[in-house]
Amino acid sequence: MDLITPLTIGLIGSMHCIGMCGPIVVALPLKKHHLQAKIAGAILYNSGRIITYSSLGVLFGLMGRGIHLAGFQQGTSILLGAAMIISVLFPFVFWEKITIGNLFSRFSARLIATLMKLFADRSYFSLLMIGLLNGLLPCGLVYVAVAGAINSGHVLTGAMFMMFFGIGTVPVMLTAALAKDAIGQRIRLKMQKIVPYFVFMLGVLFILRGMSLGIPYISPTSEKLAPQIKVEKGSCCK
Repeated sequence: MDLITPLTIGLIGSMHCIGMCGPIVVALPLKKHHLQAKIAGAILYNSGRIITYSSLGVLFGLMGRGIHLAGFQQGTSILLGAAMIISVLFPFVFWEKITIGNLFSRFSARLIATLMKLFADRSYFSLLMIGLLNGLLPCGLVYVAVAGAINSGHVLTGAMFMMFFGIGTVPVMLTAALAKDAIGQRIRLKMQKIVPYFVFMLGVLFILRGMSLGIPYISPTSEKLAPQIKVEKGSCCK
């Protein structure tokens, strides 16, 4: 299984995550005067996010498994790629008055209200719970990772895809939690401008993969995408 792709998505997209989840990371109830406790708290927060992402990977990997068994994997790949491209173009078409995130505004409001209650508790358990719930916040990069989990066509592969996506976000998110001023606003804005192009490219690759054009690694034929079943010599169907 290719784990470089979800790691890359997580690493490049983590700057976008800082922009979206920055207020949560900055406000984490870490024990500032105890370095070891501060590091442990930041690790628990990020572990919570990874657990949630992995759980989503199981769910959507199972969905992808059903799609693949039904023989719709190529069409699904094209639809997911088109959805990625639309998610990038959507804000530009509507001049940012309507975004994908706005469609889940009520859910986000309830989730954030729950998070605010956890911020009052400075325990390790609350930091883990903040991470778990943070992983459920609507985020364009998470949707991209979910698309990858669906396209994997397997429960375990979907979980691994989402887990490595979460691991890819850890370096930047951990740095932001431990050294809040280490990543300046100008750098965040520059990196956020890269993310839409990256998502657009992934969308194109998903579409090419679904078209089965016979291009090695990029758009393999449907025969190579389909699972290979080996039949032992001497066996026969009765």
